Amino acid sequence: MPAETIAIGTELTSGAKLDTNSQWLSLELAAVGIAVHYHTTLADDLQANINAFRVAVDRADLIVITGGLGPTLDDLTREALARMLEVDLVLDETSLEIIRSMFARRGREMPERNVIQAMFPEGSTPIPNPRGTAPGIWLEIPRGSRPPCRVAALPGVPSEMKPMFREQILPRLGSLATGRVIRHARLQCFGLGESAAEELLGDITARGRDPEVGITVHEATITLRIVAEAPSPDTAQDKIFTTRQQILERLGEHVYGEEEEELEDIVVRELSARGETLASCEGASGGLLARRLQRIDPNGGVFRGGLCGLSDEALATVLGMSPAKLRETDPHGPDRASQLALATRARLQADCALAITPRSRAAVHEGFTDVPLAHYALATPQMVEVRELNLVGDPAIAQARLTKSALNLLRLHLRNR
Repeated sequence: MPAETIAIGTELTSGAKLDTNSQWLSLELAAVGIAVHYHTTLADDLQANINAFRVAVDRADLIVITGGLGPTLDDLTREALARMLEVDLVLDETSLEIIRSMFARRGREMPERNVIQAMFPEGSTPIPNPRGTAPGIWLEIPRGSRPPCRVAALPGVPSEMKPMFREQILPRLGSLATGRVIRHARLQCFGLGESAAEELLGDITARGRDPEVGITVHEATITLRIVAEAPSPDTAQDKIFTTRQQILERLGEHVYGEEEEELEDIVVRELSARGETLASCEGASGGLLARRLQRIDPNGGVFRGGLCGLSDEALATVLGMSPAKLRETDPHGPDRASQLALATRARLQADCALAITPRSRAAVHEGFTDVPLAHYALATPQMVEVRELNLVGDPAIAQARLTKSALNLLRLHLRNR
């Protein structure tokens, strides 16, 4: 059966806040076999709400609305539902007493305006909200020969909405579920482009395949989303496992993690397991590499620290090098990256060091001129390895790609050691 989520609030349509409720609800509904076909986001406008509700009732068997149940003038969900149904709002004394008691427990007098929160479209059922003053609304709307449309209106505050959905809405949906479940998994990949990944995956990403595999790219990280539908959770997980193994066979070492894992998560975890440490020195990446590592390892168990944006003189002083020797190398070239990685490892007494040169302004690369480049290097007790990266494109994305490339170089070194 198709479902629809409707998120209400001008703060959402204006971009001031993100609609995370619809994402969460879609995952929760998928887990019981109910697929969400539509996400609708509405401003605090009465007629727009009425119109959207009418459309949703016609095209969805289940509607979950979040937001617009507060006591202020811009909270319009209950009124919009009543007008769509052409019924009155009626006072529910039980709900009003619960709201009054909440204010009393807080040592406050209830404003008269909060009475509106105890008013419901005639024929609807209040949904208690033990964590806030806004009860929800449950409706079953007849549609002639078609099954009725079920509507749940819940507060927009996630800490109130989520338990209300799980405790009071899900139990009402047993007869609506398809008898099938949907499970999701994600694999994270780095080191190849989207088209190259799709070519290697072949029929795994074909439309209509079961399970479905989709590809998204963000800041050079490729995410493969596996969606499996089955009669039981175990069967769905089996499908995911089989497809996951096929992806690993085809993409190999390009797959570095699962779900929300980033490259820095993998690197810090692997170094920690070995009892080893890491330091960094950055030019073109503006300290992003150090920020990534410090976020994962704020106490410095693995990451001993990083240098960023220093002049040659300052670098030489901090690293205990001769300024003249440092100036002998091209500040943008591979020798400088190698030199800085070795010196950083020694000075910060780390087992490994990553160094990134400043971005060059006029390089020649593969026959093209004025191509911005940077070099990055990995130094360990046994070796030093330098790579070159083309930084054409959005500078912010280029920085992310550069730091991820450096981390990936270390990841592969640890993987193959």
